[in-house]
Amino acid sequence: MTIQLNHIHKIFQENKKNECVALEDVTLSINKGELVAIVGKSGSGKSTLLHIIGGLAEQSSGTYVLHNEVVTKKAQQNIRLNTVGFVMQDFALIEQETVKSNVALPLLLDKTTSISDIKKRVDETLHLVGIADLKQKKVNQLSGGQKQRVAIARAIVKQAEIILADEPTGSLDTKTGQEILDILKSLHEEGRTVIIVTHDEHIAQQCERIVTLNDGEVVSDVIQSLSYFEQSK
Repeated sequence: MTIQLNHIHKIFQENKKNECVALEDVTLSINKGELVAIVGKSGSGKSTLLHIIGGLAEQSSGTYVLHNEVVTKKAQQNIRLNTVGFVMQDFALIEQETVKSNVALPLLLDKTTSISDIKKRVDETLHLVGIADLKQKKVNQLSGGQKQRVAIARAIVKQAEIILADEPTGSLDTKTGQEILDILKSLHEEGRTVIIVTHDEHIAQQCERIVTLNDGEVVSDVIQSLSYFEQSK
């Protein structure tokens, strides 16, 4: 078991007039190497759930277990730095910097990787996502699809075992969105755990499993038939 969420609640502005319940009694297990889509209408708690898994937010109550260890507030930074890679809809890149600088950033912040190893890892990762020829370009010169490839490269350059993608195709056209999904699927085929928040039913249907949230609760958890999943590859 990679991820185990037990009776997770998340309440914003707790005990105040404008209290907002984002997640309510969410219990969910995700195994190592799964490709999971999380779907639901806007405001259903999808991104909040992803942020808790990725160590960007802490649950109000309940237990989060990662690799058989309870995740504490102290452990969240380690999760962000060493375990998960985030891919966001708005890319969250430094627009004025080059592609290679953006991808190298997680390794530079870690301060344990030599410059020569950083260069090697960046080159290998850019090749993996198909943009090795763009490494000297500034991000603000790229298309949306190219930017999302940079974001994926940055997410995996430290060899993160869990990839969390929040609406990764939401701002892209259908063809480019499919190309981005194909990259995420290839990472899953390498054995990584990939969790995708999406509004796009076509994207969700290409995942092995679809978890549906409504008003902060899990209302459906469906494992796709093998025959359908194989057809979508």
